[in-house]
Amino acid sequence: MKSKVEIIPSTLIYHELIGLEIKVIRSTNPSLTGTRGRVINETKNMLIVENSKSRELKIPKADSEILFRIPAELSEKGRRSDMLVKIQGNLLLSQPENRIKNIKKLRKWG
Repeated sequence: MKSKVEIIPSTLIYHELIGLEIKVIRSTNPSLTGTRGRVINETKNMLIVENSKSRELKIPKADSEILFRIPAELSEKGRRSDMLVKIQGNLLLSQPENRIKNIKKLRKWG
């Protein structure tokens, strides 16, 4: 049986972000502020988000503030409701595969 990967606020930046719902709280592009959607892809500098109208939007990570919704089933054991976590986009600036590798280092030493 495959074990569930738990996401806690302090380690969210090391996890896979694809599939999570977001809301852009602040962006250098004012037209992106308030954007909501689901992360469908990620690059070193961008989050690719699909909004409710099935439109793909590119959200720059740099100088953005993003609110992530972590579903209860992915969050800490015993949680019955979704968690909202605010992240500074600059913390996500990295190739996703390299950022995700760092969680293994944290678990080894943590």
